[in-house]
Amino acid sequence: MPRIALLTAALTLSIAAPLAAQDVRLPDMGSSAGTLISDSQQAEYGQMLLSQLRHHGYILDDPQLDAWLRDVGIGLAANSDRPRQSFTFFWMRDRQINAFATLGGYIGLNAGLVLAAESEGQMASVLAHEIAHVTQDHVLRSVERAQRDSIPILLAMLGAIAIAQSSSSGGSSDNASMAALAIGQGLMAQRQINYTRSNESEADRIGMQALARSGYDPNDAAAMFQRMQSAFRANRGGERERLPDYLQTHPVTTARVAEAKQNAERLAARGSGFGGSLAGDNPLLPGSLRIATTAAGGDTGQYGWARERLRVLSANTPAEAVREYRQLSSRASLDDAQRYGLGLARLLAGEGGAAMAELGQLLDRHPGNLWLELAMGEAEARAGRHAAASARFDRLVERMPRNKAVALTYVGVLNERATADAGRRAQAILRPLLAESGSDPVFQARFARASEIAGDPVRAGEAWAEAAFLNGRPEQALLQLNTLKQRDDLDYYARARIDARIASITPTVLELRRQGVRDEVLRGG
Repeated sequence: MPRIALLTAALTLSIAAPLAAQDVRLPDMGSSAGTLISDSQQAEYGQMLLSQLRHHGYILDDPQLDAWLRDVGIGLAANSDRPRQSFTFFWMRDRQINAFATLGGYIGLNAGLVLAAESEGQMASVLAHEIAHVTQDHVLRSVERAQRDSIPILLAMLGAIAIAQSSSSGGSSDNASMAALAIGQGLMAQRQINYTRSNESEADRIGMQALARSGYDPNDAAAMFQRMQSAFRANRGGERERLPDYLQTHPVTTARVAEAKQNAERLAARGSGFGGSLAGDNPLLPGSLRIATTAAGGDTGQYGWARERLRVLSANTPAEAVREYRQLSSRASLDDAQRYGLGLARLLAGEGGAAMAELGQLLDRHPGNLWLELAMGEAEARAGRHAAASARFDRLVERMPRNKAVALTYVGVLNERATADAGRRAQAILRPLLAESGSDPVFQARFARASEIAGDPVRAGEAWAEAAFLNGRPEQALLQLNTLKQRDDLDYYARARIDARIASITPTVLELRRQGVRDEVLRGG
């Protein structure tokens, strides 16, 4: 997907001007960047980035993987230097090794980063590093420099979106891709968010502290650096573009690996590793003082299952994922997590019987495993064993009534049945989660479909509009809401909800139009 170079560069890098490469040695007495962009504006920019990446198909939205990433990320954030900072974590489906942080605490991880790691701790070390870029105001400082250089942040972002859309709507797709790639490479060359060496060193050090406080082995950071170095060496001799994106903006040197190892040793010597105390990291306090910190449970034990689900969902097709597992099995026997991935790939490829056989054997070995239970429920439903699937899902809902992954997987199965009873059951499962799921496009789309087949067109229309907005199509959302408003069967409360949402979406659409950004579907592009 060559246009990802444009979008990840333009939408994240355009928020900052080029940063000097020198090591700033003066003490940092604070930044005024927070006065330039309010917290609400930062959140708006982060949400715009996420919606536009969704719009162009680069986000991997999956309830199970999202829940795992959120659990790991929130644990690290709670043990960071700013535990009250709000964060939004999301997946990019690309298999390049990459991760980034942007305004509003929005942090994206590529599927390739997890596939390159050997453990949850290694993945978490990169996530902790990106969290540190946010908590230490590195992104805000770059925005401050951009403001000083008179670079309009929002204009640059919207201009980049306009370029991407115009490239995709005119001429051949190959020409559009080449044009987008050339623009993206030009933006990357500007190194607009290439943090200074001092920023990187600080993010390494602060991130490792959060990693240790959260119960992970701080040595995982150095181990991940070494794996990225290996990926770089493996790509030597190929095209320059094959250098992992993360190494372009976060260069890994031998000195940096050595420094990571030294930091890990220092944390261990101070008794601060694996969820211990970190008083020794505060130079204003005596080294002998010990202050309790929030100790998380460390590794969730879900890494293998999550990695294989990512492998399947980031593959171009389920059939390609099946072939990938055949290649893996030719080198060594598949472990249980990989067998789960193979079963999932076969399920998505339409090989329901083979999937059920694989998953059934695994469930005998891992009874109660949620990754396996949900996949087996889907396999049973697609094999026509609806009673067995419903019984399995009903048990899971009873046991975990507020687990969004369970609810959304079950609702996906019910929506496939497309009966009024299934729709009403799906609505009943999702309603308790409505208040906390306003920004989840998968939730909104499945609630919309459930309402549709249940015979509730107003709720369906509202949810479809919300899904469109979250997927980067605010103009479509506004059109849907204005059409819905014309219904003569709206009650007072529904009309008030629709009017309020129209009022909140309209400024976004007007600003996009002012910048020349129009929905390509609505304009027939």
